[in-house]
Amino acid sequence: MATLLKKRSTRAAVIAAAAVLASAPYASAVARQASSKPVVADVRTLAALDFTVGDSPENITVNPDNSLTVSTLGGHTAAGARPALLRIDPSGRTTVIVAGQQGDAFSGIARDRDGTTYYNVASDDASRTGVWKLPPGGTPRRIAALPTDGLPNGLALDPAGRTLYVADSDKSTVWAVPASGGQATAWLTDPALAPDPSVPFGANGLRFHRGAVWVSNSAQGTLLRIPVTATGAPGRIHTVTSGLSSVDDFNFLNDRTDVVFAAQNGLDQVAVVHPDGTTRTVLTASDGLASPTSVAVRGNRLYITDAGFADPHDAKVQRGTISPAALNRGPAS
Repeated sequence: MATLLKKRSTRAAVIAAAAVLASAPYASAVARQASSKPVVADVRTLAALDFTVGDSPENITVNPDNSLTVSTLGGHTAAGARPALLRIDPSGRTTVIVAGQQGDAFSGIARDRDGTTYYNVASDDASRTGVWKLPPGGTPRRIAALPTDGLPNGLALDPAGRTLYVADSDKSTVWAVPASGGQATAWLTDPALAPDPSVPFGANGLRFHRGAVWVSNSAQGTLLRIPVTATGAPGRIHTVTSGLSSVDDFNFLNDRTDVVFAAQNGLDQVAVVHPDGTTRTVLTASDGLASPTSVAVRGNRLYITDAGFADPHDAKVQRGTISPAALNRGPAS
């Protein structure tokens, strides 16, 4: 986002600011003591990417064939670079499936059961910013515009496949977008989604899980659960934890549990959040983490996107193995 970078702090600068808040008083949840057996082991690089050409990974989804779809930040990290959607197969081979425009960034990704991929484009060009749709074997098209003064980030599709939810990191808002295309509406605007002057980066990751929209807030270090009522309106916001300094995107262990894996970007960490709100760090820079932006889970596999914001700009996608026995030493899920 060449001109967007002139309008606001770069994401790298925001993450650096978030790291300064690592010891802020809002980190109130009790951190768990590390167990003798790691929760995530055998962490290795699945695919190395090139930060200098904009291939700084932002979001990730796992496909039925165990390949990955990964979005990249493009011009948000390298001036003039083009963002992309990448397909990474289980061997680590990487191919570009969508290339964006210079200066733009691709952020959140969601996938429908029929193989359709939805993704956010952040741009200062009003004809491009918004939610895009890539049908299987088709070409991408924009299905909803979003404000150019916002920052579309996390993206999720409801189980019925009818509504997409978008976290806007600048506007303290979750947008609702018809999956078939149409006008974006402000589903929820609230101070709990807001950035703050020291970390101008609020609502970040977003997932739809067990009847609720879940949102992380980087500035406030929180993970929020917002029930979706029978009418489709947002219910009362519940703060699951306020102990996730520098949180980026997150994901669930599976569809049946509220156990969360969360990327803590500025801290080079991945944490587990238990349903009672307690947290435990399970991966750190010693495991090779380099500005982790998102995670995905498939069975006992954990996938991590590393944006590589800090020198030596080690942008990559990692893969590790989850130990259920070590994880289950926490509270009931």
